[in-house]
Amino acid sequence: MMPMPNQVWLVVEAIDMRAGIDSLSQRIQNTLGRSPCDGSAYAFRNRRHNRLKLLIWDGTGVWLCQRRLHQGRFTWPSADTVVCALTPAQWQWLVSGVDWQRLDAAAPAHWRV
Repeated sequence: MMPMPNQVWLVVEAIDMRAGIDSLSQRIQNTLGRSPCDGSAYAFRNRRHNRLKLLIWDGTGVWLCQRRLHQGRFTWPSADTVVCALTPAQWQWLVSGVDWQRLDAAAPAHWRV
């Protein structure tokens, strides 16, 4: 059974979806300066934002999972950051294809109820 990660990190830059465990692990180490075996999960996306890959260490090995949306796109952070951390709730919204960035947004000050 795949473990639930302590934290999910989104790697902002798009990747070639042919990349496997070794090249994604190397990217985590070289680009982020983190260990792919630290209990966190690392998510990568393609250029069209309709596929993602998740790399996660379970203590004995590495899981590599892929998800594809048939319609719509995954909402990803802007390119001004290298990596973005998500809460478990935000992760669930992201993989469902929902704009997780708008869920925690405060209402504009000019709105009145």
